[in-house]
Amino acid sequence: MEPSEPNKTAIEPDPGEAPKGPSGVQGPAAAKFPDLCGDFNMRIDRNGTWHYRGSPIGRAALVKLFATVLRRDEEGAFWLTTPVENGRIEVEDAPFIAVEVIAEGAGASQVIRFRTNVDDIVTLDASHPLRVEEDAASGEPRPYIHVRKGLEARIARPVFYHLVERGESSADGAFGVWSSGRFFALGSLT
Repeated sequence: MEPSEPNKTAIEPDPGEAPKGPSGVQGPAAAKFPDLCGDFNMRIDRNGTWHYRGSPIGRAALVKLFATVLRRDEEGAFWLTTPVENGRIEVEDAPFIAVEVIAEGAGASQVIRFRTNVDDIVTLDASHPLRVEEDAASGEPRPYIHVRKGLEARIARPVFYHLVERGESSADGAFGVWSSGRFFALGSLT
């Protein structure tokens, strides 16, 4: 009797072939994410409310759980990625909203932290910079802080006003705030 060849399952890749990801890309980078499940029919609106099939998700604990598996790819698309599923979701502006500012100290020794709508605490520092865009239609500032791996929180208007109250002018005339030993511009006073 001849020895039989072992059965190969879909889970076991051919040892001579690099793994392929959902885009057909081969190599170690492709192995990081599970196969594409398509669109999850989920959306995060401009106010930070998560929706599934057009209805708001009312359970805060569920939203927080989804937020832990949210990622953004190099093309700017947003994904929910678990060990077994990888699906695209729509984000209207930023996936998170900074709903509270906590400031300690003053001047260059000041440390500013933000709490997001999913209770992440983010310190304004070199790894979590602030950026301020201008709304094309209204001309109003739209501030954002980097939360993690390409994900940002839009700073809510009342929170931004509290930040502006802590602002000061720098030597070169820029208006901004100090945090973690760095100066972050908020805009100009003119």
